[in-house]
Amino acid sequence: MIKSMSIGREVSVVVINEVGALAKVTSFLVNHGINVEAVAGYSNHVGDQAGLMFITDDNVSAINELTHNGYEDVRENEVIIVELENTPGALKNISERLTQNDINIAYIYCTTCMQGCPAKIILSTSDNERAFELLKS
Repeated sequence: MIKSMSIGREVSVVVINEVGALAKVTSFLVNHGINVEAVAGYSNHVGDQAGLMFITDDNVSAINELTHNGYEDVRENEVIIVELENTPGALKNISERLTQNDINIAYIYCTTCMQGCPAKIILSTSDNERAFELLKS
């Protein structure tokens, strides 16, 4: 069951795919009091680049810090942020609802915990506005 939902913004940054890339980026954020609420990362294993995506409590400052520290490809993207009960089937229900309405999930990442707190799901779809309305109803 969905506990809360919002259209939000994530910060994405292209980094050099090297040991310590995440530590370096998160150091810039924490040194300026920016909290990371969710994170995802990936590498294409072909070149020397990787991508990091963050939900933060202060995207404006995060973007400023990253660009100030030499990161050139920093963006803010629209995402859907869903807090779900951390129970079996919760994610299945969301993904089935989107599938039944022909909405593709471009990417998804999440946070969770073991002690009954909600799971936070971050997703980007082929139609975020429509997906939000479908999940809200």
